[in-house]
Amino acid sequence: MVTQIHQPSTVTPAAHPPRPTLLADVPALSRALAAPAGAPSWREQLLTRLGPLRQGFAEHVEVTEGPAGLYAELIAHAPRLDRGVRLLTREHVGIADALAALQGAAERPGVPAEEVRLRAAYLFELLSRHRQRGADLLWQAYETDLGGET
Repeated sequence: MVTQIHQPSTVTPAAHPPRPTLLADVPALSRALAAPAGAPSWREQLLTRLGPLRQGFAEHVEVTEGPAGLYAELIAHAPRLDRGVRLLTREHVGIADALAALQGAAERPGVPAEEVRLRAAYLFELLSRHRQRGADLLWQAYETDLGGET
């Protein structure tokens, strides 16, 4: 039987809020990508918007992984979510790789704008899926009680 429970006072999703601008960094990068690729500063603007996204994602990884991170707290609160936490941790590697590949493509003038945009679309897909899986995992941890777990 699934019942609603109150969130524990020591561990809450709010204890690890997202970087204030991380969610704004994706649309900012998207706007830079949508600008005319022939504009003289297209690649520079793109790289300028990519920097904060990379920094924000690095901060996200720091806050979620590690012995005192959100993922450790999730497993302590709901051990059944270990598999989901491991999946999110593996996704961090793929997202970091996609960020680096996008930056590398944007830094090389010979790479066509379409390829840069395809790499960005792939990155956006990974980020969106990761965010949703993380939200689903938090919901499973704090909004459902299977009984006898904690």
